Amino acid sequence: MPNRKSIAIANELVGAVETASAKLKLLQETEVTLKPAPGKWSKKEILGHLMDSACNNHHRFVRAQMVDDFTFPGYDQDEWVRRQDYNSKPWVELIELWRLYNRHVSHAIRGIAEDKLETTCRIGSGEPVTLGFIAEDYLTHMKHHLEQLGVTNV
Repeated sequence: MPNRKSIAIANELVGAVETASAKLKLLQETEVTLKPAPGKWSKKEILGHLMDSACNNHHRFVRAQMVDDFTFPGYDQDEWVRRQDYNSKPWVELIELWRLYNRHVSHAIRGIAEDKLETTCRIGSGEPVTLGFIAEDYLTHMKHHLEQLGVTNV
């Protein structure tokens, strides 16, 4: 049965995504495609990275509930961004993909039972953490990158 912690994280996630997506739609295509420096991500690539994070974490949120001890590979974030060429996607399409996928991720988080929040998870070579920590960290990570995009107060 879902619990207050899962529901609170899911609700905060939806609020942040809806607020941010409205603000992101105000940015111009030329602005979001520009890379600030060699080796740095454009705003499209940062949002693409958040899409990749949503995808990887969605799997974690679902799969970790099926076992008592969960191991999941890490991922090379630069390689994921490079291979998906986010700079070539239309900005509004990328925003909507990210917005709707995160609404689904929030739905998955909302359904995590209280006992499953304590599932031990190992991701890549990282130290073991709980599924509850991963859910909280997902939201923190997203907010960090939204600040990089100039979207604050989400």
